[in-house]
Amino acid sequence: MVYEIKLEIFEGPLDLLLHLINKNEVDIFDIPIATIADQYLEYIEMMKVLNINVAGDFLLMASTLVHLKSKMLLPESNDDTVDEDLHNEIVRPLLEYMSYREIAGDLSERDLLERDVFCRQVPLDFRSHIKEEGAPLDVNLFQLIDAFKQVMDRTLPGVQLQLRLEQWSVKEKIEHIITCLKEKGTMLFVQLFVEDRVVSEYIVTFLALLELVHMGLVRIFQSTPHSDIKLTPCFEED
Repeated sequence: MVYEIKLEIFEGPLDLLLHLINKNEVDIFDIPIATIADQYLEYIEMMKVLNINVAGDFLLMASTLVHLKSKMLLPESNDDTVDEDLHNEIVRPLLEYMSYREIAGDLSERDLLERDVFCRQVPLDFRSHIKEEGAPLDVNLFQLIDAFKQVMDRTLPGVQLQLRLEQWSVKEKIEHIITCLKEKGTMLFVQLFVEDRVVSEYIVTFLALLELVHMGLVRIFQSTPHSDIKLTPCFEED
């Protein structure tokens, strides 16, 4: 019997592409399509193993990437045609999405600031003495999958991801995570898996965390880019 859980995807295919572009530190106008396509498919397989619903948009983008990769590998391929297809199918949608996302972020802040929320004005004399610290960075689904893969590679190297029905349940792991957060307040992502022993238990713990994030009971964030991922409760202790 296979244990299955379905969660809403709170990121989209363009978010995954941007994540891969940032992770590989490549220019959006010079995307190594073969590398990005292979990594994109790896994420799709990981999401399937974790029984996370893979929406049709993800599969459509995957087929587009594979199609572009295959055209680039053909010996008689025309570079100009491939570059045009890459721009129309990948680069232009990404640029439009980034623009819309930036505008949406500005508008969401503008709705609150100076209407429902008012900033305390700091005297100019004191501003030079204030050391500014960036706000904690929210972690997206794909960064969380990266962190999970790193935990698996370090603690269970070479083990194939496979979810089977054993003695653990998502509900039990949810209760365990909530108990840990009540005791510690804030904890590291890797601390969730200290007591886990086999791959199925790792996966169920990860699914329990996704469910808590989806329910709005846990927030995942980083203090700085590339720092350890942390969890903080968004519920009252009682």
